[in-house]
Amino acid sequence: MNPTTYLWNPSPVLSLPVRGRTERYPIHRLFFVGRNYHAHAVEMGRPVDKSVEVPFYFTKAPSTLVESGATVAYPPGTKDYQHEMELVLAIGAPGFRVGEAHAHELIYGYACGLDMTRRDLQLIAREKGRPWDLGKDVEESSVVSEIVPMPGTVLDKGALAMNVNGAQRQASDLSKLIWNIPELIADLSKFYHLQPGDLIFTGTPEGVGPVQSGDRIEGRIDGVGTITLEVGPAE
Repeated sequence: MNPTTYLWNPSPVLSLPVRGRTERYPIHRLFFVGRNYHAHAVEMGRPVDKSVEVPFYFTKAPSTLVESGATVAYPPGTKDYQHEMELVLAIGAPGFRVGEAHAHELIYGYACGLDMTRRDLQLIAREKGRPWDLGKDVEESSVVSEIVPMPGTVLDKGALAMNVNGAQRQASDLSKLIWNIPELIADLSKFYHLQPGDLIFTGTPEGVGPVQSGDRIEGRIDGVGTITLEVGPAE
């Protein structure tokens, strides 16, 4: 059988470094949880009542992935490019319709993440009832640190903090997640066959705000690690 040929070279497999391993973590999909800290939901003008609401999600193309330490261009089409610091959950086993009691079995590890957002475009789309793609699915906007292997470990606490040019912008704790890690895995697995290589950005706390060309972002999550990003000139 003749090997498959393509009109041009396919894109390389996207991956992230893994602490303590020479092998890298190959990326499958990027899921994002919206409004998963009460204070952030309030600052966005959309409070959450967990007793009557369920988690909601959006996705980004894996091609938006950038490793911590990179410099990214200030993106086109926006005057309000904002940071969102989050805990990222790395899936390491397949699962579909997983119960909360078994959700931990899908966990490979964790990382720090930044969900960079064209906020002005996101809000325009939100108010018009349109998809968020132009605001969220932005090139070089899914920034992730190295993955720390923690198979089967459920993180339910740990300080999260982020600063821009040395000034603190975001500070919270993982214990303040509205929907915790097992709840998110169980809920998302109702709609998708989760696979190794899936990343779940678990939501950002309050304090999101704009960045400018030349800014340096630094963040950390206790027990997980650190993340950095430089914002370059506009294209």
